[in-house]
Parts: sequence; structure tokens; C-alpha cells
Amino acid sequence: MLDSFPSAGPAMEPESASLFPSVEMLRRLVAFPTVSRDSNLALIHYVRDYLAQYEADIRLTFDDEKRKANLFATLGPRGEPGIALSGHTDVVPVEGQAWDTDPFAMAAKDGKLFGRGTADMKAFIACVLALVPEFMERELRTPIHLAFSYDEEVGCLGVGRMIADIMRSGARPNACIVGEPTEMRPVIAHKGKRGYRCTVRGLAGHSAYAPHGVNAVEFAAEAIAYLKSLARRHRDQGPYDRGFDVAYTTVHTGVIRGGTALNVIPHECAFDFEFRHLPGDDPDRLLHEFKDYVRSRLEPEMRAVHAASGFIIEPLSDIPMLDTGPENEIVALAQELSGSQAFGKVSYGTDGSQFHRAGIPTVICGPGSIAQAHKPNEFLAMEQLTRCEAFLRRLMARMCKT
Repeated sequence: MLDSFPSAGPAMEPESASLFPSVEMLRRLVAFPTVSRDSNLALIHYVRDYLAQYEADIRLTFDDEKRKANLFATLGPRGEPGIALSGHTDVVPVEGQAWDTDPFAMAAKDGKLFGRGTADMKAFIACVLALVPEFMERELRTPIHLAFSYDEEVGCLGVGRMIADIMRSGARPNACIVGEPTEMRPVIAHKGKRGYRCTVRGLAGHSAYAPHGVNAVEFAAEAIAYLKSLARRHRDQGPYDRGFDVAYTTVHTGVIRGGTALNVIPHECAFDFEFRHLPGDDPDRLLHEFKDYVRSRLEPEMRAVHAASGFIIEPLSDIPMLDTGPENEIVALAQELSGSQAFGKVSYGTDGSQFHRAGIPTVICGPGSIAQAHKPNEFLAMEQLTRCEAFLRRLMARMCKT
């Protein structure tokens, strides 16, 4: 078993003592169970109240039900562009995962901090917040903007409202650093993502008379098998971009639901699938190819039995690509602050692409490893907090008077 996270005092691991403000802030943030399906308002209100002590200019933007909010805060001079430090407040569910400790009570062992969101991505937010007093004490010459979003994990749904509000307010930053887990190495590009839900309508009946019905599960399975063939084709034939950690466009089916009993022909089946596409690989072409297969090969057979059967394909999410040119000033800044002249490209999506699409040059650079994200016993290596604090203090030296 892991140790429950200690309070300040001699029981803390030696390397955590000097980091305590960041570690304590991370403990507080992890304790808010901000799974995407639930509200994040308790965390947002905590951050709002914390930043209000430092005379931050704070703006909240809400979802339609007022259950979730983005927070955009400006520290330092008003009316100047500055740099945005961005992170998402939501985390993925823990149900069905075998955790050794309570995922929402951070635990420490062997130089690692365990808990949901430690890697993805509350550690960056915690470091930023913990260093706010130091930023203010050293007097910012140029503002920093803190941009904390909701619903990133379910398709980057919240950040668009925040960006629209930023543009209306006239507080548009010059650049943005998104603190997703990259082990503090700058990332300049990520794939785009299109997510879809496919609902298959069939005709129910007794399974003893299967030819007289339309089995929605079986036709869904054929469609999923075709998607798998598209995935294999891209794996084997490209196109490729070797700069990415997965060098080709991927096709993935993640959820399927259908059927009620073995002796009943299932009348409905639904599945969710996605394309994570390289720059230059057109997701509309992939979707058209899939629809053409469904319409020409599957639906005629279904409708020969039941005219009302068929496929309905609806969009779920659309995350644009991030593709910041290596010559951009924000890339050079991230290299300087991180101490790494290299830069990478990743397959996962982020809020950063929407800042980039809004004309705000963006890089991804944050503590932790994406390999730990979404897993049981998610953890952050303590040294990643050290590196993140060093990154932010170098930024401080550029932006502050002292």
C-alpha cells in the first residue's frame, strides 16, 4: 500500500520539502473529483478565491447548465497581451480501475505522487498557482494569463467559450503554453481528432428466425471491421510523419452497445469511433470512404428485409490539429525555458489547437508523462515538479521587474 499524503513536517520525503507549496497545491487540486461528467465548480471557485488575494482580474465562462466553468485570470499589468498558461481541470473516470489508494486523496511513495490528475494535468496548474505569490512579489512587467478549462477530456468542449470571451474582452495573449504532460519537453504539433457515434437500426425478432430480422449488432460488427481495415491500411501504407510518436493516422472504435438477450435479434446497436489524423491527411475523406462502404455494401442488404433499417452517423467531437512552426517565437521561448533544444509532436489532442486556431501561437510543455494518463495508480514523478518550477521561474525572470 502507498502512504497517504503527509502534512508538512518531518514525515515528508526529503525532496518534497523544498517543493511543498506545489505539492500541497497539487494535493488540494487532486482532492476535487472533477471527472468530466461532474461539475468542476468547487475547484474553480477555490482557484478564483485564491487568485483574488493577488488582485487578479478574473473571468468565468459557463456551460449551458451552469454546472461547469472555465476560468481566465490576468495577473500583472492590464491591457497588454502577455502569455497564457493553460490547463484543463477535468479528469477521466476511475470506475473499473484497480487503484491501490483513494484516487482523489494524493499519496506519496518512492519519489512519486499518486492520484487521478497528478499527470494529466493538475500538476501544471498546481505549479502555476503555487508560484503566483512569487510572480507578484517580483512585480510583473508583462501580464500572465491563467486559462483553466472544463471538458477537455471529452473533446475540448469548454475552451472554445473561454477563447471567444477572451477575444471579446480585448485580453488576447501573444502566445500560449499548455501544460499537458510532455516531461517538460516542448511539443509543437499534435494530430487532429474527429469523433463520431454510429447508430445502427435493425429489426427485432426471435433468434430462431434470424433471417427474417435485421441484426443491428452484426451489421455494426461489419462496419467496425471495415474501420479496422482502414486502421491497418494507414499503419502499413501511411502517409507517415516520423516526427510524431505514432507516425500515421489512426482509426479506433472505443465503445459499443447493443442487444438485450441472446434469443432476441438486436434491433439497435451504437458504437463510437474516431480518426486521429496527421496534418495533411483529410478526415473528411476517411469519413466519406466509411459512409460509402456502409451505403453500398451494408444498407442494401438490411433494407431488403426492412426498409427502415440503416445507419445514422453523428459527430461527437472535432479537435483541430496543432501545427506551430518551429520558427515561431513561442517555440524558441519554450526551448529556452525548458533547457531543451529539441521539440516533439504527439498523437493526443489538447486545448492548445483551439488557441492556435484563434491566432494565438501555442506550444505544449508540462510535467509528467502521458504514459501515466488515464491509468489506475496514475502518478507524477516528484522531479517533474522540480523541472516545472524551474521552467516557470525562468519565465518569471523574463517577465518580472526583479
